[in-house]
This record gives sequence, C-alpha cells and structure tokens, in this order.
Amino acid sequence: VHVVESGGGLVQPGGSLTLSCVTSGFPFTDYAMSWYRRAPGLGRALVAAMTGTGGSTHYENSVKGRFTMSRDTSKSTVYLQMNNLEPADTGMYYCNAHEGWGRYDYWGQGTQVTVSE
Repeated sequence: VHVVESGGGLVQPGGSLTLSCVTSGFPFTDYAMSWYRRAPGLGRALVAAMTGTGGSTHYENSVKGRFTMSRDTSKSTVYLQMNNLEPADTGMYYCNAHEGWGRYDYWGQGTQVTVSE
C-alpha cells in the first residue's frame, strides 16, 4: 500500500496551492479519502473528506469556499485545491484512506504547507 502526498510549499497569504495524494495497493473506490492538517503545536485535524464514490464531500468550516477536494478514480488520486490561503492554514497536510467497513486505515507521510509573507 502506498499513499503519497505532494504539492506543498511556501506561499504568501492569498495565494494558492494544489495538493495531490497518489495511492496504490488497495481498491480506491472502497475507501473514503480525507485530508488532515497538523498545525504547529496542535494535533491532526480534519480539513476535507470525500466518500468512496465521490458523491459527498465534507469541509471543515474554516476552509469552506476556499478549498476544493476532488478525485480522479482512473489515477487513484485525490487532490486538494487551496485558494486564498491564510497563515492559519499552515501545517503538515496528510492524506488518509479509510476503508468503508473500518478495517483498514492508511496514512501518507505528509506534505508541508507554509503560508507566510
């Protein structure tokens, strides 16, 4: 099983980034996919989540209207388009794959996003 994030970086407030999470080794459409953020000094918190079919998406309140999660089933990949970034968005972003029956849970190594002047 592989879960690999990429796309992080340093960006100024108001800027944009797109994170990617490429997966392999499990049936992609059987897994809900999520993005989590670990801000400095805090625990890991849910940012956005999508059902296995892609039919439903949830966003944490502070990112609604700014972040968009999407998936490309043919590539077993999910994305997080982040617009109008704020310093509070700074943190390590992790991709999570959660099996529908709750038996398996996979994490990537994370990609760092820093929003600063």
